[in-house]
Amino acid sequence: MAVLMVIDRPPYGDWRGREALDMAFSLAAFDQPVALLFAGAGVNWLRPGQDGSALAQKTLGKQLQAAAIFGIEEILVEREALSRYHLSQGELLPAAEPVDLNAHLLARFGQVVQL
Repeated sequence: MAVLMVIDRPPYGDWRGREALDMAFSLAAFDQPVALLFAGAGVNWLRPGQDGSALAQKTLGKQLQAAAIFGIEEILVEREALSRYHLSQGELLPAAEPVDLNAHLLARFGQVVQL
């Protein structure tokens, strides 16, 4: 069964989200099925047009585009958080699929990791 990596931290100013993404890429590189779920403040990772250079950090959109290269095909985004942060699906990176964060979703995965 796949691993669900939950990223619920803002894209800049907190390293736990980046560490979760690195862990997902590492698992996927070793042929472990991984899905990413952006929840809470983590939905802001999916806003297009970000530029991390002002903070001397890598731009996240480019990193997320690498997910497909590593074999991560499922990028999920919490529907409730989209509403809370006043985002629509059309404003997100194209691969993001809105979902309801509930027990049914979590049951699809063998492990759920949240840093």
